[in-house]
Amino acid sequence: MALISKEYDQFVESDVHSLQKQDLAFTSRHYEHFIKYMGSKSKIMDFLLEGINSVYSGDRVCDLFAGSASLAGAIGDQIPIHSNDIQNYSAVLANTYLNAWDDGNIPSLEILKELSTQIFERNYKSLNIRNSYQNISDVQAFIELEKSEQKLIDRRFNRDWHLFVKYYSGTWWNIEQCLWIDAIREVAETHKNTPAYSVILSCLMYAMAYTSQGTGHFAQYRDAISESSMKDILIYRKRSVWDYFAKKYISATSQLSSVKPKYKHTVTALDFSECLDVFGSGTVYADPPYCFVHYSRFYHALETIALYDYPEIQIKKGKIVKGRYRENRHQSPFCIKTQVPSAFHTMFEKIKANGQSLVLSYSNTGMISIEEIGQLAEDILGSNYSLELLTTSHEHMTLGRVKDRHRDVKECLLLAKLG
Repeated sequence: MALISKEYDQFVESDVHSLQKQDLAFTSRHYEHFIKYMGSKSKIMDFLLEGINSVYSGDRVCDLFAGSASLAGAIGDQIPIHSNDIQNYSAVLANTYLNAWDDGNIPSLEILKELSTQIFERNYKSLNIRNSYQNISDVQAFIELEKSEQKLIDRRFNRDWHLFVKYYSGTWWNIEQCLWIDAIREVAETHKNTPAYSVILSCLMYAMAYTSQGTGHFAQYRDAISESSMKDILIYRKRSVWDYFAKKYISATSQLSSVKPKYKHTVTALDFSECLDVFGSGTVYADPPYCFVHYSRFYHALETIALYDYPEIQIKKGKIVKGRYRENRHQSPFCIKTQVPSAFHTMFEKIKANGQSLVLSYSNTGMISIEEIGQLAEDILGSNYSLELLTTSHEHMTLGRVKDRHRDVKECLLLAKLG
């Protein structure tokens, strides 16, 4: 295939499907999937691992923008991993993949159900709920029920562990679903600092994702504007948080080994620049955001379940923003067009200063062109690095229900190998 431009003598483009078959140093193991995640690389994990194997020369691997922590899930049994993401929910998922094991104290599903049910029933009774989604067929009655639940944001509670009931009832979940989310989260806290903690939280995230009436993320919940939209929302309103949690918990715990993980993994929630300095030498896999939408907007509810910190909610013009976003959510420079070049400049400078090899994942639909990224890498990394570009076409999931749910993109791996 042709070079990207005549100036790119060292910047060779290859299609992954044309490469010769070879034995990979790292191969993907089976791992549980817990959340619906935009831009997830789980479907092209073999492609990513081919890139990592091409530059890896020993030491550890750092997943710089871990997101749903798929890389930790794929190869955490084969190499010491440093999993990093500015979002704390990612650390929970990474710990489940990397550091959770059956130490003999993993609670049974029966015990979790007993404790969660006690909490749910006590709090359900205290709220004196009379309305139910089970028999609603009238759109106006449905809208009124939704609005009545949404007003709980203004209610004062005299007990702890009421965050989701207060913040999110009548939005992505109904009040009963929120009661279950709060109950399971409260039980999870009793296992803090044990291998069970991250597993329980990860399975709860799964239940949240698959009972939510949204489109797979939490940027905007849907309103019933017609009988058909009401019926679709009701499908999710009637789903059981506990049932989805239990299904995933059985599956996840069955995968846990009774042997403590043999590698000393690291999990952090740092800015990418700080993480590169903390990581030191080794191989970095970087999968920064590609577009203008901030992941903190799409997954703020997961951040809140991880932190459970009763955050301030974003307000505009005196009104609570419909998405009920966290006021101080992270804004990535990779999602701000004027800041993208400098963010990549910082990344490449840090990579060079720390003597790290790099596998950079990006898309031809990103905020900056592949050619621009390649030129920056060549200018900054210099002759000490060999640069290569691998590409593959795949279908990117945007998590929309109707239009543009899937988009054909070309995934690119910039390989920067030191020496």
